[in-house]
Amino acid sequence: MAEHAEGSGAASESLLEKITDKLQGHDSSSSGSDSDSDKPASPSPIKAKVFRLFGREKPVHTVLGGGKHADVFLWRNKKISAGVLGGATAMWVLFELLEYHLLTLVCHILILSLAILFLWSNATTFINKSPPRIPEVHIPEDPFLQAVNALRIEINCGFAVLRDIASGRDLKKFLIIIAGLWVLSILGSCCNFLTLFYITFVLLHTVPVIYEKYEDRIDPFAEKATIEIKKQYAVFDAKVLSKIPKVPLKYKKMA
Repeated sequence: MAEHAEGSGAASESLLEKITDKLQGHDSSSSGSDSDSDKPASPSPIKAKVFRLFGREKPVHTVLGGGKHADVFLWRNKKISAGVLGGATAMWVLFELLEYHLLTLVCHILILSLAILFLWSNATTFINKSPPRIPEVHIPEDPFLQAVNALRIEINCGFAVLRDIASGRDLKKFLIIIAGLWVLSILGSCCNFLTLFYITFVLLHTVPVIYEKYEDRIDPFAEKATIEIKKQYAVFDAKVLSKIPKVPLKYKKMA
């Protein structure tokens, strides 16, 4: 009887130990799951791409080329930007509104400058003062060659684009260029080249700085406009452009 009582007691103790171990394991797993649920969700590594006008991925300052001219367009230094815009406005008023001619202006400035310097140089001998120091002005060779080389590269790129369009390889680009030239011809009939150049100059000094300041508001509207333009172009392509027969670019050599 005593052995039977001891065996039953040992069995009950081992059963209690198993139940305790299971309860502890359940508590630890539940606490671990609770701690995992309490942790904030890690942010997704893939972020939604923000639409930017013209598909740009760089700041406006970098798109404009950086450097001092980009600082002028974006009004980083307000005095310099205001001075450049004011000088361009004065030139436009002088040539367009007052109908002054460039050659006449240059000649009058040279006449006035040479007359003042000549009289001043001769008057110093009578008033016992030193003659004016006229600086030597010369154009440095390296910056001039760099500017000409950069202009040459841009002109060659323009010729390459025109050649590519004229070869009939890209109908979409051809239509865009034709539409742009047509708009320019309309603007040219409304105003002369100087006024058109001044309008472009003013736009370069106003549009980039406004866009940089309000780009978060402008880009959503630009995205909607781009989607609508693509839809209209798809309809135009399906109804008109797809029905135009394409001319083969290369012809087989005749045997």
